[in-house]
Amino acid sequence: MPPQLRRPNATLPVLPYRKPTRGRDYWVLDDVLPNIDEIRARCLAVEQWDEGYPHKPEAWPGLRTMPGLLPAELAHVEGLVRKATGAPRIWARSEAEGGTFNHNCVQVVGEGECEPRPHTDSRALCRYAAVLYLNPDVPKQCGTSFYRQSFPGGRLGGNLVTAPHNNLVDALGTRYVPADSFTEDVAVPHRYNRLLLYTANMMHTATSYWGSTLPEKRMTAVFFWMA
Repeated sequence: MPPQLRRPNATLPVLPYRKPTRGRDYWVLDDVLPNIDEIRARCLAVEQWDEGYPHKPEAWPGLRTMPGLLPAELAHVEGLVRKATGAPRIWARSEAEGGTFNHNCVQVVGEGECEPRPHTDSRALCRYAAVLYLNPDVPKQCGTSFYRQSFPGGRLGGNLVTAPHNNLVDALGTRYVPADSFTEDVAVPHRYNRLLLYTANMMHTATSYWGSTLPEKRMTAVFFWMA
C-alpha cells in the first residue's frame, strides 16, 4: 500500500533521485496486442469481480479480476518486455515464493473512487512492473505518472527505493506523510493498447481516473516481474 497522506511530526528521509528516462527507467510500447478488442470484450463480459472501495471497505479501489491475459497473450507481452529491457529471463513470483500481489490482474477504477497515490512496488517481489491500458475512450490525462519527493520551501527529494528497503513505506519509516510530500515529475499519457513498462522501485501512480460505468472507467491490466 502507498503511504497515507497525513501530517506527521517527524521529518521524512530524503530518497535517492534518478530522473525517469525513457529507454532506461521506463519503456512505452504501443499497439502491443493484435487482439486487444477481443481482450477488452472479454473483460467487459466478466460477471464476478472482486470489489474494493467504494463497493466494500477495502484499502484498494474499484474492481479486480484475474487472470487478465490468456497464456499466449501473456507470453507475447513478456517477449516484448525481454526485448525492451534486455533481460534474458523474467518471471512472476509464485505464492510459494511469497508472491502475494496481483500479477496479470485487470483493474477497473472510476472517477472519484481513488486519487493519485504515489508508491513503489516491492523490490522483494518484482524488478519490473507494467500497465496495459484497456479502454479506448479514456482521456490522455488518465495515464501513469512518476513522482518524486517535495519538501517545504520548494526543495525536491528523490524517487527511488533502494536496499535495504523494499517499498516506500519501509524507506520513509512511516505510512503517514504530509499531503504535499510528493510532486509529479514525468507523466506518460493514456493510450489504448499501450504497455507502459517501468522499474518497479521508482515512485509512480495512476495520474487520474475516469468514468462511472464499467465500460467508461479506466481499465488496465497490471504485471509484476522479477528478472
